[in-house]
Amino acid sequence: MILEILKFPDPRLREVSKPVDKVTEKHAKLAKDMIETMYAANGIGLAAPQVGEIIRMLVIDTRPRDKEGRRYKYDEMTELEKAVTQPLVLINPVIVKGEGKTTFDEGCLSVPGYYETVERYEYVEIKALNEKGEEILVKSDGLLAICMQHEMDHLEGTLFIDHLSFIKSNKIKNQIKKYGYPVKKEEEEVEEEETESVKA
Repeated sequence: MILEILKFPDPRLREVSKPVDKVTEKHAKLAKDMIETMYAANGIGLAAPQVGEIIRMLVIDTRPRDKEGRRYKYDEMTELEKAVTQPLVLINPVIVKGEGKTTFDEGCLSVPGYYETVERYEYVEIKALNEKGEEILVKSDGLLAICMQHEMDHLEGTLFIDHLSFIKSNKIKNQIKKYGYPVKKEEEEVEEEETESVKA
């Protein structure tokens, strides 16, 4: 089932998510719906707060794919990324190790049409539970590491625009307040943007 994705400035996006005490079938179903919603929106990550569920849970699939969802350009992934089975479900994720620095042009399904450069850890190790309630440890760099950090921000009520300078952040917020969000672009333009930025 495709869910509604909340958009800034919806106040629910600013709430701090609650830990999941016990993983149940309800969470597995939500994860499935979130993955379907993420694919439908052509995103690579989605956090539960973005669909109005204020719990510490997120889904990710950063594998390159075409419009039909087929994988392509597999060699563009790093060796660490290739070793991680995706789509990935992370419940109660915690960064246990973060190393290095990298920057990337990030976007967000909750702030559609806007992209800015954000600094993140280059390499992370994240401990979490999967949809079966099993403890997992994900070690990655590349786009997957960036996306996991982006989605984990949502669990704290933080958006990528909060990482920008006061001037840049305010400019985006004022544009949204004054003009709303851009009308959906032609497929070619969307595809071009997605090769250069993250939508999560």
